[in-house]
Amino acid sequence: MTTRRTFLGAALAAGALAKPENGLKLGVASYSFRKLTRAQAIAAMKELKTPYINIKEFHLRYTSTPEEIAAGRKEFQGAGLEVLGGGNIDLKGDEATLRKMFDYAKAAGFPLIVCAPARDNVHIVEKLVKEYNIKAAIHNHGPEDKQFPSPQSVLELVKNMDPRVGLCIDIGHTARTGVDVVESIRLAGPRLLDLHVKDLKDLMVKESQCVVGEGAMPIQEIFATLKKMKFTGGVMLEYEIDAENPLPGMLKSFANMRRVLSELKS
Repeated sequence: MTTRRTFLGAALAAGALAKPENGLKLGVASYSFRKLTRAQAIAAMKELKTPYINIKEFHLRYTSTPEEIAAGRKEFQGAGLEVLGGGNIDLKGDEATLRKMFDYAKAAGFPLIVCAPARDNVHIVEKLVKEYNIKAAIHNHGPEDKQFPSPQSVLELVKNMDPRVGLCIDIGHTARTGVDVVESIRLAGPRLLDLHVKDLKDLMVKESQCVVGEGAMPIQEIFATLKKMKFTGGVMLEYEIDAENPLPGMLKSFANMRRVLSELKS
């Protein structure tokens, strides 16, 4: 039986973990663990030694009851993890459809949702953001995305909206549109709410994804820019390769990201 002292010790240890690394919250988008169960994903997070996670639907199902969703979140928290948000969540559809997803996010206790709306319903997203007080970070998906290919395509639409409506910049998809990734981050400014990190051997080729730090992505400049901006959102590894066994590549990615961060001036 867990004693009160053991419980408090675990809580203190979890609190000690949940600190930015040289100013940045290095974490994981749980899509990286899409072939793993919730328990396996939590175990993998412990291996990565990061407390920050964004939960994908694979690990907290939309179809669950509010009670089941709340219990699932507690499993992450009980493992000492800090849930920064959820998603990517598809927000295409009418207000009733979107409201169901915000109800899900509320039950899960997400302070933020990474989302993919349509250009013609972003005003509904803004309305629900105000009502639920849940931030919405619109995710760009590269050249194939007819709605929001680049960060710029998001920014032009949300720049005058409630400040809780912003961007989740995916640096891999951004690079493939041909725009400057670092400049895109600067342009987003306070509208940048979340960041998805990946690396590519060829910045124009989706299939060239690799361990972060082993490709052509300017990781050092990206991290330096985020630090200069005093970015407080999640810097989340979204590892889309080796789905059956992602941990080895993710461990290498975290080692490389931490090395880059350690070399930056505080």
